[in-house]
Amino acid sequence: MAKYCELFWSFFKAGTFTIGGGYAMIPLLQRELVDRHRWLDESLFLDCVALSQAMPGVFAVNMACIVGYRLRGVRGAAVATLGNIIMPIAFILLLAVFFRSFRENPIVASVFKGLRPAVVALIAAPVFNMARSANVTWSNCWIPILSALLIWLLGVSPVLVILAAVLLGLAFSKTNRHIS
Repeated sequence: MAKYCELFWSFFKAGTFTIGGGYAMIPLLQRELVDRHRWLDESLFLDCVALSQAMPGVFAVNMACIVGYRLRGVRGAAVATLGNIIMPIAFILLLAVFFRSFRENPIVASVFKGLRPAVVALIAAPVFNMARSANVTWSNCWIPILSALLIWLLGVSPVLVILAAVLLGLAFSKTNRHIS
């Protein structure tokens, strides 16, 4: 029972105290799952992040399901997911009830404007950490940069970019297998 409580609490903290969506919670989850509890090693954590990103649906929920299932089976997936979504749902419901009364408030607008750069930093930090852990070097850094430019500047569908990356990855891995 204690393991379920720890699992719930780890994902509850991530869901409650991160602003900016699922990617902003990566540093907190890494600290909880890898550093504090040692439930996952860094490589497995990166695999869970990659799988969560590749699956359809909300990243945070996917991450909770994958990690919870890996640690404690179906019950662990349910506990982690519930811990992850309970406060955001409560906050969204509360926000929906009171939004009309404070949406034009300049203080609230200023708070949200000030949170934007912090959210960008919260998302950028794990990207650099994951790149370091995944041995991304300047020589293969062109892939995410090119992907971002195709989507942002040329309006290419992210689905097409992902499919192209999958096909190029498969071709590259087959080429490397034949070489070695």
